[in-house]
Amino acid sequence: MNYDTIEQAARRRDKIRKIITYTLLTLWALIVLFPFYWMLLSSVKSYSAYNGEYIPSFFTLSPTLQNYVDAFTTVNLARYFTNTIVFTVATTALMMVVIIFAAYAFARLDFPGKNLVFALFLSLMMIPSELVIITNFVTITNWGMRNTFWGLILPSVTSVFYIYLLKENFEQIPDELYKAAKVDGTSDLKYLFKVMLPISQPTVVTIVILKVIECWNSYVWPRLITDDEAYFLVSNGIQEIRENGFGRENIPAMMAAVVVISVPLIILFLIFHKKIMAGVSRGGTKG
Repeated sequence: MNYDTIEQAARRRDKIRKIITYTLLTLWALIVLFPFYWMLLSSVKSYSAYNGEYIPSFFTLSPTLQNYVDAFTTVNLARYFTNTIVFTVATTALMMVVIIFAAYAFARLDFPGKNLVFALFLSLMMIPSELVIITNFVTITNWGMRNTFWGLILPSVTSVFYIYLLKENFEQIPDELYKAAKVDGTSDLKYLFKVMLPISQPTVVTIVILKVIECWNSYVWPRLITDDEAYFLVSNGIQEIRENGFGRENIPAMMAAVVVISVPLIILFLIFHKKIMAGVSRGGTKG
């Protein structure tokens, strides 16, 4: 009887602990999601209804999609989207080629000074990005690539962190697989694409998604290297929309443009969030 009482008390404490935990998580989720809700709500309010609210309303009885129509008809949002897609796809594809071969070289190939070179690579992560931006700006300007897609893309086609992350995954693959492949006459290139990349798929997918998000949200470099509206991305195009499109006062139309820009990344994360978590956790595990 005493044992049953202790067990019931333990279950009660566990239940209370779970209730408190889920309550706190729910409150935190509401806090995190509220800005997105407010952005979406503001985007479906008319200009007159939004400005007529002396006290902000947390719902609307007369939603409108006119703000979304204006986002594509009043300003060049479609062009900004196209530019961003071109920039994101090209940059991500080129970067994957660079980091895959670099990670393979550091993980599997033996050459003089490999550890020293890799240590120098890692030391680059300690350099402030602002210093790199200045150097890149001078280089791209001297090459005459301002207001071009190549000027936007080239400084972002490699990443020391992603090379390190992929190298760690490649090193976790047993050497026995490589030796067996060499016995079968498999070339290093074929082994890379047929064995190593499929095994490291979660990390590869994670890197691709993180790079896509990074490119989509890129602001400082595109704003610095382009002053031609024909090459604006959605991140810096939104400032142009605010200044010369809807105006500073038309908040609902601005929110509609921001919603349209944010939706692709939200969908991407919701679809691949499990692979992102699996890739990051795998990258931080040895053995």
